[in-house]
Amino acid sequence: MKSVSPIVLALALGLAGCGGAPATNTADADNAANVADVPEITDVPVEGGGMTNEGDVGLNAAGAALPTDAWVGKWIGVEGLVLDIQPGDGPGKYALAVTLMDGTENYEGTAKGETIAFTRDGKAETIRKATGDETGLKYLAGKTNCLMIKTAEGFCR
Repeated sequence: MKSVSPIVLALALGLAGCGGAPATNTADADNAANVADVPEITDVPVEGGGMTNEGDVGLNAAGAALPTDAWVGKWIGVEGLVLDIQPGDGPGKYALAVTLMDGTENYEGTAKGETIAFTRDGKAETIRKATGDETGLKYLAGKTNCLMIKTAEGFCR
């Protein structure tokens, strides 16, 4: 079960205290009877953010999108290299397709601050923002909107 953020819990508790005075007329009595038929909510699901017990990032504390969400789409490297980042199964999750010289491999990535972490061949890897110069690739030199996994593995828009 996912944990409930303090904001959701406070909202639920605040709404719980919003009961009214007993019904005094027929219309109020009819509405009160209809409300009695509504099942009691015992668990408040967390949707769209907050920290989970596994340490996933989700939305930031203000409920805003993660910086890594802006990276969704295709990033082009040299000689046919491509990094394709698509939304994953939840906030802070990404479906990654990395095309290198030996083919395309798919991975599941997780937002970690201003990086996307994933595991490739049993090794922890990260995708981070970079300049073309930082990638070490002559073809990308001078570009400013780039991502890189490691030196010589860079992609730009």
